[in-house]
Amino acid sequence: MLTELGGKGGRVCQPALDGTLRCPLIIRPNSEDAITGNLFGTLQAINPRHWLPHLLNRALGAERFRSQVYRRLEVKLWQRQPVMPGHLVPWKEGSTEVDVVITWENPPTTVFIEMKYRSELSETTSHNYGRGGYPADQLIRNARVGLYNTGWYDEPRLFDLPPRDFVLLLLSPVPQVELVENYREPTILRCSIPHGHLLRRLPRLPFIGELSYADMTATLTIQSRLMTRPERISVTQLCEYLRFKLDSKRTWRDLEGVERAGFT
Repeated sequence: MLTELGGKGGRVCQPALDGTLRCPLIIRPNSEDAITGNLFGTLQAINPRHWLPHLLNRALGAERFRSQVYRRLEVKLWQRQPVMPGHLVPWKEGSTEVDVVITWENPPTTVFIEMKYRSELSETTSHNYGRGGYPADQLIRNARVGLYNTGWYDEPRLFDLPPRDFVLLLLSPVPQVELVENYREPTILRCSIPHGHLLRRLPRLPFIGELSYADMTATLTIQSRLMTRPERISVTQLCEYLRFKLDSKRTWRDLEGVERAGFT
């Protein structure tokens, strides 16, 4: 993070820019994974009561979560989820890698976060091209996988365990409202999922939301007054980094527009 802010990231060699050479140890400035690691690596060092409920509530537009001690809190990055069983999807589906998974146990709660930077949400996913009459985008796939893995499908089970609370968020530089708003409607959500009739119950609404970088920095800045001095320093650097990445994205977008217009 500090390397990028200080303009010390270096540059990729020409063969790598041309796509003829792969450089796996170079972290490119447009890497979503680098932002994910910097963002949640920093947040894990800060007391979660100062950021977790406030970011969730802002993303959902509702006061669903309160500041508390989070028992057995875990923040895991790039976690592969169990594959959904074949009888619930009419296509052969691989495992889903979720960018950020946050869990705690009082009450049992799972949060999925899909991170985006320069790219948009994919309209199709592996082995699913929308041919079955259902949308195939990343957001609905994460919703479906999350609802299944947290126990919301009404299926016969050996042990009848209560489902975990579930939240799905999209975190991107600027809001991408349409898909999120569509899937927040329970009827649309069920119709967008194969065997949606098995979702007789859903997590407490709303459970799908989104955060922009501006939302993130505003929330963290407000909450920083309650943090320790080391936490405030970390938050200040993190907010500066998010603003830097947002400005960089705007610059790339302008340059790409010039290239498409044929001026370079």
